[in-house]
Formats: sequence, C-alpha cells, structure tokens
Amino acid sequence: MGFWRSALETLAKRKGVRAVIDNEIMLEDMEYVFGKNGSAQRFVDKTIVITGCGGFLGYYLTNCFVYLKSKGFPYRKLILLDTFLFGRPRWLEELERHHEDVEVHRFDIARDELEQAASALSADFVIHMASIASPSYYRKYPVETIEANVLGLRRLLEFYKHRPLDGLLFFSSSEVYGDPAPEAIPTPETYLGNVASIGPRACYDESKRMGETLCYVYHQTYGMPIRIVRPFNNYGPGMALTDKRVPADFAQAVLRGEDVVIYSDGRPTRTFCYIADAVDGYLRVLTHDEFGCFNIGMDRPEISVRRLADIYREAAAELWGYGGEVRFIVSEEKDYLTDNPNRRCPDITKARMALGFRPEISVERGVRRYLRYLRKELLPV
Repeated sequence: MGFWRSALETLAKRKGVRAVIDNEIMLEDMEYVFGKNGSAQRFVDKTIVITGCGGFLGYYLTNCFVYLKSKGFPYRKLILLDTFLFGRPRWLEELERHHEDVEVHRFDIARDELEQAASALSADFVIHMASIASPSYYRKYPVETIEANVLGLRRLLEFYKHRPLDGLLFFSSSEVYGDPAPEAIPTPETYLGNVASIGPRACYDESKRMGETLCYVYHQTYGMPIRIVRPFNNYGPGMALTDKRVPADFAQAVLRGEDVVIYSDGRPTRTFCYIADAVDGYLRVLTHDEFGCFNIGMDRPEISVRRLADIYREAAAELWGYGGEVRFIVSEEKDYLTDNPNRRCPDITKARMALGFRPEISVERGVRRYLRYLRKELLPV
C-alpha cells in the first residue's frame, strides 16, 4: 500500500481539493442538489459572502455557486473569507485563477476591521460558518472558536444591520443540544438542551448557543433576514482526511489499507447525512422567507459508530478488496470522550414541512460515494 500512503500524504499537503469540478461524484452531487432544489434563480446577479470558506462546508457551497454559474445562473460576485488557521487550500488559488468574479481574502472576522473592507463586503447573501467544527481542533483552539461564533458573528450583525440583505445564514450546530435525554430522541428544535457550560467541548457548544441568541436578538431588534441551521453529522466530498472526525478517520484508514480504529467502545449512536442532502437543506434555509432555526440532517437510521466502521469496511472491500479489521484503542487525547453525546438523531419534521427538505441518500450509498470521490482525487497523485 506504499503508493496509496504516499498519495494520501500528498493529498493532505494540498490542504484541499480542486475547485474546478472535474470529479464525476461532485458533478453528480451538484446535479442532484439542484435537481431537487429550486433556489438557483435566487442567486443570479447576487453577491455572496462566505466566511470560513476554507473548510469542508465552505468548499462544497463554493462549488455549488460555481456550478450554478456554469449552468446559466451566474452570481455577480463570490467573496470568500477565512483566517486560514490550518493553511490556505490550493483549490482556492485555482478558483481565483479561473474566475475573475471570485475574491478570496485572509480575514479574521472577529478581529480585522470590517469598515475598512466595506466595499468588499457589500453583499446580498451572507453565509457565516467561520468556526472550527472538529472537536480535536476546537479543544486545541478554544479561544478562536468562541471568537468566531460570538465576536465574529456580533461584528457581522452590527455591520449588516442597516445594510440591505436578502438573507444571512448562521451555521449553528446539533451540539447546542448537548447529550439529549432519551425521551428527546429524535431531537426537535424545541428541545432546550443538556449542555455542559464548563468542559473541553463548552467552547464550541456554548458559543453556538450564544450565536443563536445573537441572531434572534438582531432579528427581533432590527428586522434582519437571519436564518439558523443546526447541522447533524455531515460527511462526504470535501471533508479533509485530516478532519479528525470519524467519517474522515475511517476513510483514511481504508484508503491506506489499515485497520479501522475506534477511540471508544463503538456504542455511541448517530445519524449521518451525506453532504449533498445537507447542502440542499442549507440552501432551502438560506432562501426561506421567515426567521427560523432548522435541524438539517438525516433522521434515519440511527447507527452505532461500530456499525459505521463496518459500512466503511464493506464499501472498501466491494470497491477494491480491502481486508482490514476494526480495532478499539484508547485515544492519547485525554479529553477525547469528555462530554461526548451518547446519541445524536434529529427530528426534521419542521424542515420537512416548512422547506420541503427530504434527505434521500443512505449512509451506505453516501460512504461509497465519498470513497469513490477520494480515490478519483488520489489517482492523479
């Protein structure tokens, strides 16, 4: 497996993937999203600001807008902001090189002066997802995590409160629920949460909760067109192999031909939502006409982490004859399991009824698509 190990290391050094959509899985995903989502016309001749563009969701949403332009629904300008704490992805350089209507800026939304960048930040739609989302990383950078979700959001809201906007979307998290009581599974938006305010995950969980409060207050006070999403366990193309969440860890293991390692007893359960379904939901929330907070995720089936590992093993065995096993070890990161929720499953009734959101891609199918996407990205290496 020396070739694949070398290829994986090279792919990781790229800190991202290509922005020119030439991967058949991505093209199929884009066709799927916009085949069921009727929002394309809403973005024509609009300026869209995306904070946190360098991450998993930033990559995917950016490619969605580039795809729309290629299909005759051109935005006016795409403005992409990020601190690039973990390095600037190469795909952003390629994006700027191929698209004159795209601007990429190294910008700390919590610290840099917004007024000096007023002309660059003139927008019709704002998508704020500038935050560290992986527990291993936000435990390492807790202050930066709080700043992005609270200070950065507050500064954005102040900047845009008297400026015309079609919509501002705040990416909250399913982590605002903490570890729900058994009777709150599936978890509706009305559940108030069981969250630790002190602990290694609190920097993320509580800052997302405070972010939602800010959104509510600014909507109520200034009538801002704010919408909130609570994502539930997304995975798929664009998720870096160095992400340190289980979908990426398992993908890296099977691609290397190594055993799949689980840093728990494998019994915590989750539902996993393939990114194409999730992005369909995010765009529906962004273009929704009323203030609201929506769970966006897959509501079935709720499976154990161990079962997810087996799904990866089965997919890799089918695709290229993988023969690794599952191993259980204790993480060297002492807080790895502290305050980790035992169950995570959304009630998406509200999104289904108000938005027409209906995720369709099973975890078995989604994992295969993710692995096929990664193999295609690795072949040129």
